[in-house]
Amino acid sequence: MSKLKMMWNQIVETISSVEFSPINDIIDILLVTVIIYTAFKFLRDRRAGKLVVGVILFFVLLLISNALELRALSFLLQSITQAGLVALIILFQPEFRSALEKVGTGSIKNIKGMFSGAGMKEVVVGIQELRKATENLSATKTGALIVIECETKLGDVIKSGTVIDADISSMLIGNIFYNKAPLHDGAMLIRNNRLYAAGCFLPLSQDPDIMKELGTRHRAAIGITEVSDAVVIIVSEETGIISVARDGNLERGLSGAALEKLLLDLLLTENGPKFSRHNKEDKDA
Repeated sequence: MSKLKMMWNQIVETISSVEFSPINDIIDILLVTVIIYTAFKFLRDRRAGKLVVGVILFFVLLLISNALELRALSFLLQSITQAGLVALIILFQPEFRSALEKVGTGSIKNIKGMFSGAGMKEVVVGIQELRKATENLSATKTGALIVIECETKLGDVIKSGTVIDADISSMLIGNIFYNKAPLHDGAMLIRNNRLYAAGCFLPLSQDPDIMKELGTRHRAAIGITEVSDAVVIIVSEETGIISVARDGNLERGLSGAALEKLLLDLLLTENGPKFSRHNKEDKDA
């Protein structure tokens, strides 16, 4: 504790010794705020946001180990850091490239709207429309793959498809998955209780234990739930069986009523919809 106290005292002394210039400080604070907000908004819509939290925790642990003079742990963490910086650049290469391409081209939206989203009633209506659409697709043995985005943002998946941004409608879902429609051969993604994109590509699961009779549609559904907390509805083109994938697992043979109950349990919490933390007007670049 004494080491931590000494570090804190050094930080306080450093800050107190700095001479402040009102105009420069205001500009400095505004620029840092803009950079932090822009970085947060960019990472929020991508799976990389989860990795950033892990990186921050890693450096916090490194600081604590140095402060408490945990030599073995400090040596291990510092060794990882040396190779980790290069690994981070490789790992976040798509995000870095996308961010640099957007420098100066994006606009900062109202921060107040950042935490608004769909309400309870709208989500229930949307789930009922999903049930109706799924039952119709199952009856006609029309294959479908519907991804419901939750906390983990899937901006990279959206970029692979076509943005629709429409109200959830069973008729629209049926039209999109009609086997002669241009967007039927891909995944539909629902964001903030909206049909946000269609024709999206999903990563296939690499799990060797998946049943051999499951096709690409089911493997893609399991694959996206292995790397996110999304909930995915699948309708088999061969059998019409309704399935739901979540957390890398598949639940098959659901009825329309069972599907509706499962979605209500998964997507609605005591504090509201699980996916209502962001403004529906947020767009992906």
